[in-house]
Amino acid sequence: MSPLLGCHVSIAGGIYRAVERGERFGCPVVQIFTRNQRRWDSKPLDPHAVIQFRKKLSESGVVRSVLAHGSYLLNPATGDKSLAERTRDALADELYRCEALGIDYLVIHPGSHGGDGEQEGVRRITALLKNVLASTGGGTAVCIETTAGGGGILGCRFEHIRDILDGTGDRVAVCMDTCHIFAAGYDIRTRRTYRRTLGEFDRIVGLGNLKVLHLNDSKFELGSKRDRHEHIGMGTMGKAPFSFIMRDNVFRDIPKIIETPKEPETEGDMRNLSLLRDLARGRGPRGPGRGMRK
Repeated sequence: MSPLLGCHVSIAGGIYRAVERGERFGCPVVQIFTRNQRRWDSKPLDPHAVIQFRKKLSESGVVRSVLAHGSYLLNPATGDKSLAERTRDALADELYRCEALGIDYLVIHPGSHGGDGEQEGVRRITALLKNVLASTGGGTAVCIETTAGGGGILGCRFEHIRDILDGTGDRVAVCMDTCHIFAAGYDIRTRRTYRRTLGEFDRIVGLGNLKVLHLNDSKFELGSKRDRHEHIGMGTMGKAPFSFIMRDNVFRDIPKIIETPKEPETEGDMRNLSLLRDLARGRGPRGPGRGMRK
């Protein structure tokens, strides 16, 4: 198969640079931030830069699509009114930016309920998402990312994701992060545990709702609740789960993004991408057999 494999890239020097970086790495898909991910206030998109970006993407013979990741400051599950308002406004701004750039998927973290309980946190997320999506319109879908958990953070159980989807609508989907589900306690290191975890995800959430994969190894052990990414095959997960994913036909057309350590960025990204491509070609642990069916 020819995997939809890519990486998260910096857009310093112009947003169209994301396409150039993807071409340099031979990636059919890349992920970007459309605004400063660690600040609430951001400059509006430069209309000329938007035109350059769309032109560069349309003319690229390598990059087929660009995804976006939302700000780390967003907390849709919060009970703090000021933070909820900031989250709502920033999320709306990010969706407007994605629409302008022609981006199909915006990945966001579900946030923390702050001690108020999972049910209340899910209720807040769904209410905020429904409000923002109704006010923005457009075709960009919000992908709720699975999380490692800890500190009241939602998304560490597949049931959280299901309940968020059930309470929203068609423009909400899912991003699965391999490091996050592993840290949350879902094992995918053997054929048996891989099939079991994917089967559980399909039963609870539905594989049809999965639109983006983040491929990251983990620095910490299974169930640690600690979100620390590692280079592919160099963490506690090993190469096997990535071989399973890269050779599983159920994931063939789903964008796969690495968010592995960036020091040094070019060398690390190229090494991880090369390894995943080798695994897709069968140069590594064998896949899970029949794989999953949608």
